[in-house]
Amino acid sequence: MLSILLPTDFSENSKNAINYALEFFKYQKVQFYFMHAYRNEFYDHDELVSRDVFDDVLEKVKTDSKNNLEKLLKEVNEIAPNPRYTYHSISANNSLVEEANEIADKHNIDLIVMGTKGKSNERHIIFGSQTFQVLKYVDCPVLAIPSNYKNTQPKHILFPTDYLIPYKRRELKLLSVLAKSYRSKIDVMYVSTSNKLSIRQEDNKDFIKDALIVNKVDFNIKNDKNVADAIISHIEESDIDMITMVNTQHSFLEDMLFPSTIDKVSFGLEIPLLAMQNTNRD
Repeated sequence: MLSILLPTDFSENSKNAINYALEFFKYQKVQFYFMHAYRNEFYDHDELVSRDVFDDVLEKVKTDSKNNLEKLLKEVNEIAPNPRYTYHSISANNSLVEEANEIADKHNIDLIVMGTKGKSNERHIIFGSQTFQVLKYVDCPVLAIPSNYKNTQPKHILFPTDYLIPYKRRELKLLSVLAKSYRSKIDVMYVSTSNKLSIRQEDNKDFIKDALIVNKVDFNIKNDKNVADAIISHIEESDIDMITMVNTQHSFLEDMLFPSTIDKVSFGLEIPLLAMQNTNRD
């Protein structure tokens, strides 16, 4: 059984990500945790003009959060009355990152599914600030869904790697399960100007091969100096409909998430991104 966290700000983007998850995992047994963390909304509330109204505004925001979660769960039960699904709701006076980390630890969450943007939905921003923080600071894999994205049956997944990271089996097992559900082909792509791998790289490649043994996997080398350009061209040429990357220090994903290079990876607007955190989790 999978445990999946669905953070929401009740925007259309977050609802689209929720609908995506409900459809994508329809053949799996899943515990879904719908979570609204409202601390930022409270401090940004128009009525919080002085300390005198602090408690009243907090109670209002808290009540609205619980009511909106109840309404959301009612809608979810109507559109996805799946006997394989179990639903839970969590309303918290906390930051999104802190609450997500606490829930991930407490409920042994396998995956967080959320929209790439929230309420702001600014066109020039690929990842909204909330999604960016979750991708960078929450110790759990994240599946980020672009606005209005509907294709819940990925047939071709791209997995760029330099083979230098000793991957965690749990993270790769998650990728294997997601791909197996729709018989997706996984392209494991190494971007380099050299075809030769070091002993460490060969061992890490063998580990990936073993972890994805039940999947259809194609290992290839892309001769290019620019990783971002190589990834983008492969996405366009091979009709990639999901990309998975490992988020560690000095990784491809970390480099691409920073504003200086974010324009180069506008594919983030078009296809889902599975970010594997590669942390030590039980």
